[in-house]
Amino acid sequence: MTKTNFVSMDEYIATFPEETRKKLEEVRAVIHAVVPEAREKISYQIGAFELNGKDFINFAGWKNHISIYPIPSGSEAFNKEASQYASGKGTLRFPLDKPLPLKLIRQVVEYRIADHLKNTGEKYPKKK
Repeated sequence: MTKTNFVSMDEYIATFPEETRKKLEEVRAVIHAVVPEAREKISYQIGAFELNGKDFINFAGWKNHISIYPIPSGSEAFNKEASQYASGKGTLRFPLDKPLPLKLIRQVVEYRIADHLKNTGEKYPKKK
């Protein structure tokens, strides 16, 4: 990926090889399924989702993996499963050469939205 200053998530995703694009679209679909009211945007030149005007989850494509930021804390079973994908501070890395753990990614989004709403004091979803 050499382009920067993306204006949409579609534009961002289109810069990746087909294998990576497919996986980014899978992550995107899971996020939309869990939080259909979330708004897509580009933040720090990667994909991001916001609710009630604040980001709650980001994801990015890389040469060998897909990353999701930040890692939420959850149940003991969730934390154990997520730990095998943890890398650095607050990052989950999913290798491109393996199927995405979509159930785990769904849990990540569910825990993130719960944390987000708790931290912002907002209700889900904020009515316009």
